[in-house]
Amino acid sequence: MKNIDLRSDTVTWPTEEMRQAMARAEVGDDGYGDDPTVNRLEKMAAERLGKEAALFLPSGTMGNQLAIFTHINRGEEVITAEDNHIVQHEAGAAAIIAGAHLRCLRAVKGRVDPGDLERTIRRPHEVPKTGLICLENAHSTGVVHDLDYMGKVREIADRYRIPVHLDGARIFNAAAYLKVDSAKIAEYADSVMFCLSKGLCAPVGSILAGNADFIKRARVKRKTMGGSMRQAGILAAAGIIALEKMTPRLHEDHERALQLATLLGQIPGVRVTMEDVHINMVFIQFQRPVNTDELMAKLGSEGILANPPEDGVMRLVTHYYIDREMVKKAADAFRRILA
Repeated sequence: MKNIDLRSDTVTWPTEEMRQAMARAEVGDDGYGDDPTVNRLEKMAAERLGKEAALFLPSGTMGNQLAIFTHINRGEEVITAEDNHIVQHEAGAAAIIAGAHLRCLRAVKGRVDPGDLERTIRRPHEVPKTGLICLENAHSTGVVHDLDYMGKVREIADRYRIPVHLDGARIFNAAAYLKVDSAKIAEYADSVMFCLSKGLCAPVGSILAGNADFIKRARVKRKTMGGSMRQAGILAAAGIIALEKMTPRLHEDHERALQLATLLGQIPGVRVTMEDVHINMVFIQFQRPVNTDELMAKLGSEGILANPPEDGVMRLVTHYYIDREMVKKAADAFRRILA
């Protein structure tokens, strides 16, 4: 990687092993369900999450929206945290595609109060009906929710017979932080989406997993959303390597994030909440006014790519192509620029 790219873990390109596997992948027509490489990836993904079946999709947003589209009837209500990805970064798709009414609850880094959640659930005679609860773990703030919290949400959902969908875009990061198997997190949800292209180096693709009936229905609705692919085994080949080779090393990205957070936190005028550095994300807050244009220009001149701060807060993300030397170089650059 020519630059030190800290914008996101989506910037990772496929490894050489992935490129070779893609070039020689055995393919079929996934629209007919006969692409053997896609089928292998889906079977592997379902097993990793402890689910009956899985479906290969182009993107994480499609995975979340397909889950909502499959779980609910039009006009039903989906309860979710106000700061979840489904609300903040998916272009209002739940209303457009599934006709869902999002009931957004006040949250702290994706975590809603279980009491508020239960009070929000519609009673049988009320409309719109509560059709789904959506969680996100790891959260897009980089915070991982503990299993006790997920268990409380699951208990409430079971009490009212409401399904739970988990936006697990970075579920393997969450598993690495909690030191549990990914299936242990997934067991609290009826359906789970995870990304192969966030930190796992696959160029394209996400997975939606659940029970066999759910995935059968989702496969039909995937076509409605334009997500039915053809010789997708070329992409799935990289996804298989992502699951086999990239998930076990995510703790290395977390270690780089902690290193970066520690170094940046030593710079005068920069605040880092170390207790929130759970995965590969570091959020820094400037304690004094910073000229954003000047900051970004100077970082760029030193070969460091980052997204500009919003309201004085900046996100930096480590990944496979960021090593310890790059972390140190980036921190040194911030120190010089902010001096």
